[in-house]
Amino acid sequence: MPTIENIVRNHTLYAMGAGLIPIPFLDIAAVTAIQVDMIHQIAEAYGQNFSTTRAKAWVGALSGSFLARLGADAIKLIPGVGPIVGGVSMAVLSGASTYAIGQVVGRHYASGGTTDSFNAQSFKQAYKEEFEKGKAKATEWQKSGAKPTAEPPDARSAAFAKIKELAELRDSGAISEEEFAELKKKIIAEF
Repeated sequence: MPTIENIVRNHTLYAMGAGLIPIPFLDIAAVTAIQVDMIHQIAEAYGQNFSTTRAKAWVGALSGSFLARLGADAIKLIPGVGPIVGGVSMAVLSGASTYAIGQVVGRHYASGGTTDSFNAQSFKQAYKEEFEKGKAKATEWQKSGAKPTAEPPDARSAAFAKIKELAELRDSGAISEEEFAELKKKIIAEF
């Protein structure tokens, strides 16, 4: 069983990679899926029950600063340098947010909290503090070229979840059928 520190580090690095996805809003969906998986693994490590719906709500409540994310996504739309500058910004923000969520959720469970007793509002200040630490960590790991220490334990489920999210984006019109097919091929090739 991986340690909480390793779970948070690996998911932070995965989120940083997802932040580089050049298609605006697809990166946010990918990062959210990574954060939900991280919460699942932390809950499992503490022997707690898990709810995808609750985990998504925690992510939204804790990281409610989507305006900053959307700003970095908007930069990606600028021809030429936009995808590069926006991607680098999103990588650090995505990593910092993931790190902060992992620290807060881990702290909650470590103190004897349960999935049912988690109150995201009471952790807002802790999230903000951990987010600042996360930005420093993400920047450090980005500069050093850090890689996750192990593959996610359930890579097949993660791949299927990513494809499902892509299908939802396609169905909503956020991405075209061609973009869906191309991104699906990449996910399958990585698996």
